[in-house]
Amino acid sequence: MGCGADEAPPSEPDLVVRLIPVPHSVETLVGRFALSNATRIAVDPGAESVGQLLASVLRPSTGLPLEVVTASGAAGDIVLQLDAAVSAEEGYTLEAVADNVTIKASTAAGLFYGCQTLRQLLPPQVERSEKAAGVSWVLPAVRISDAPRFAWRGAMLDVARHFFGVKDVKQYIDRIAYHKMNRLHLHLTDDQGWRIHIDAWPKLTSIGGATQVGGGAGGFYTKADMKEIVAYAAERFVMVVPEIDMPGHINAALASYGELNESGVPAKPYTGTDVGFSSLWMDGPDTYPFVTDVLTEVAELMPSPYIHIGGDEAKMTSAADYAAFIDKVQDILTGAGKTMIGWDEIGTAKIDTPVVAQFWLFAANAMAARDQGASIISSPVFHAYLDIKYDAESPIGQSYIGFTNVKKAYEWDPLDPGFTESEILGVETPLWTETVASVSDIEFLAFPRLAGHSEIAWSAQEGRSWEEYRTRLAHHGARLEAMGIGYYRSALVDWAAP
Repeated sequence: MGCGADEAPPSEPDLVVRLIPVPHSVETLVGRFALSNATRIAVDPGAESVGQLLASVLRPSTGLPLEVVTASGAAGDIVLQLDAAVSAEEGYTLEAVADNVTIKASTAAGLFYGCQTLRQLLPPQVERSEKAAGVSWVLPAVRISDAPRFAWRGAMLDVARHFFGVKDVKQYIDRIAYHKMNRLHLHLTDDQGWRIHIDAWPKLTSIGGATQVGGGAGGFYTKADMKEIVAYAAERFVMVVPEIDMPGHINAALASYGELNESGVPAKPYTGTDVGFSSLWMDGPDTYPFVTDVLTEVAELMPSPYIHIGGDEAKMTSAADYAAFIDKVQDILTGAGKTMIGWDEIGTAKIDTPVVAQFWLFAANAMAARDQGASIISSPVFHAYLDIKYDAESPIGQSYIGFTNVKKAYEWDPLDPGFTESEILGVETPLWTETVASVSDIEFLAFPRLAGHSEIAWSAQEGRSWEEYRTRLAHHGARLEAMGIGYYRSALVDWAAP
C-alpha cells in the first residue's frame, strides 16, 4: 500500500505474536501476510455475517475496500471456511502465510473468534475508527489452533444502580466480544431502579425506573430496546442473560406498587447504596402473581435459555420464606422453559436440576448447590469483581473487600476452592455501578482487568503466569487506546508505547 506525499513512510511492524486471551497452540512460521487493495474476505455460505463484521472493523483504519465475497478464496485473500473437522464448537484454526490467511471452524462462532485473533495479529492501529497513516498492514506467518476452556465466559453489567442506554450497552458488548466473551449478564433490577418494562405492571418502569444512585432521571429499556440489544449481541455471539433480583434488592418494585408491601403503602424510592434492607411481602396475595407475571414476560421476551433471579443478600426474608420462594420461582421458570440461575445463596434452599449457582462469596453455599446438582459460574468477589478499587488512590470504585490490582485480578483459578473442571460452567466478571455513572467509569474499572478475566475463562490454567502475561498486557494497552478505551495504567505493568 502506498502512502501520500504528506504521510510518513510505513513503519516496520513488530511481528511478535502477543495475544489475549492466549491461544491453545501457536506456531510461528517464516514470512508475513500483507493486506492490499486487492485483498478480499472470502467466506463460505453461512459465514457472510462474520465476514461483514470483520470488514466493518478493518476498513475504517486501513482504508482498504476488503470486499466480502462468497467464494473459496484466492491468493491475497482472508478466507473464512466452515469445516466440520474442527471439532470444538467455538474452536478455530488460523493459518497465515504469504499468500493468504485462512480461518477454519465448525461454527460461525468459531470463525468469529478466529477473526478476533486476526485483529490482534495486525498492528494495534487497526482498531482505530479512522484511517491510520503510515502503517504497514502486515501480520506474522503463524499457525494457531484454539478452543475455549469454559463454555460460559461472561461479563455482568449492573444497569440498575446507574442506568446505561442501548448505545452504551452495545459498546460494552463490542468490548467483551473482542476478548472472546460470550455472555452479557444484565442486572436489570435492584433497590435503586427497575430497568425493563413489564406490560402487566407498568409502574415498575414509570415509577421504579425513574431513580438511580445519587438521584437523577434513571431510565429503562422498552421491549423494543431489549430486542435491539439481544439482536446486536447475537450477531457477535454473545447471549444476553437477564437478571430480575428477588426476593431482596426489590425496593424499586415496592416503591411502584403498594400491594407488594405488608403496609399496603408504596415504599419510598431509594437512591442510596446500602443493601439487604428490602424484601417482597411473602404472604401478600399479590406477591406470587407479580413474580409470575414478571418472569413470564421476561421469559417470552428474552431468547436466552437462562434467567437469573438474584437471590442474594435477602437479609429481611426468613430462611423458611426464602427456601419456599426459590422453590416456587424455579417451578415458574421451568414452566416457562428456562433454567434458573441464582447467586450462591440459592444453595441454602432446595433446588432441582437443571440449575446454575453463581459463586461470588460463600464457598459453602456454592458447594451446597453443587451437591444438589447445580453447575457453577465462578465470580469470586476477591478476584473477579470489577467495581472494586485497584488501590487506595483509585478515584472510583468500592473497597468493601479491600483492593484488587491487575495482578490479583489475573492470578486465580476458577476451580478454587475445591471444584472440579466438570462442575464449573464458566467464569463471569461482574461490574456493579454504585460509583459508576458514565461509560468512561465503566472502562476505567473494567480495563485492563477484564482482559485478564477473559484469559482465565478462555485459556488453559497450565502454563500461564503473571510475569509472562504482564508482557503481553503491556502491548495490549495500545490496542485498548486505539479503541478509545480509557483504561487504568497500572504501575505493575511496563506499558509499551502506542
